[in-house]
Amino acid sequence: MKPELHTERLKLRLIDASDLGAIHALHVLPETDEYNTLGIPEDIAETRSTITPWILDNQQEVIQQYTFAIEQKADKQFIGLIALKLGNSKYSRGEVWYKLDVTCWNRGFGTEALRRMLNFGFDTLKLHRIEAGCAVDNIGSIKVLEKVGMTREGRKRKVLPLKSGWSDNFEYAILETDSRG
Repeated sequence: MKPELHTERLKLRLIDASDLGAIHALHVLPETDEYNTLGIPEDIAETRSTITPWILDNQQEVIQQYTFAIEQKADKQFIGLIALKLGNSKYSRGEVWYKLDVTCWNRGFGTEALRRMLNFGFDTLKLHRIEAGCAVDNIGSIKVLEKVGMTREGRKRKVLPLKSGWSDNFEYAILETDSRG
């Protein structure tokens, strides 16, 4: 299945090689790097090596990690990434992550994209549980996760290797039976 997901303002489509430049530009922004465990890539070749497995997975008959480009419908502008990585099918769960260009923060795009991804995970993929994590100081991401109905379930200590040092991580989850915000 090669899905393309839509919201009122956004199109989420599986990334491909043509997205390399836009993804690299997103990854080199200092603001998006603050809570990124990948760090800023040294060059576009490093970005290529990071996203190649994502692209290859998107081309499989059975996708294990759906990695989508987030585009504004109005102008087809690439504004970020969102992904859903599937876990062991026995547990029927996935983990979501996302990253938005700083020019799109505080405009509801993250919430809109994540809400659509949760609906895809539960309604199309028939998942039971979707998880997410974020650095405890990443207030913007915390707000997005809580707006869509995810519940903070715990805190892992000093688990994220960020540029600023080891950070604690909040663990969030939502079940198929939970109300979605």
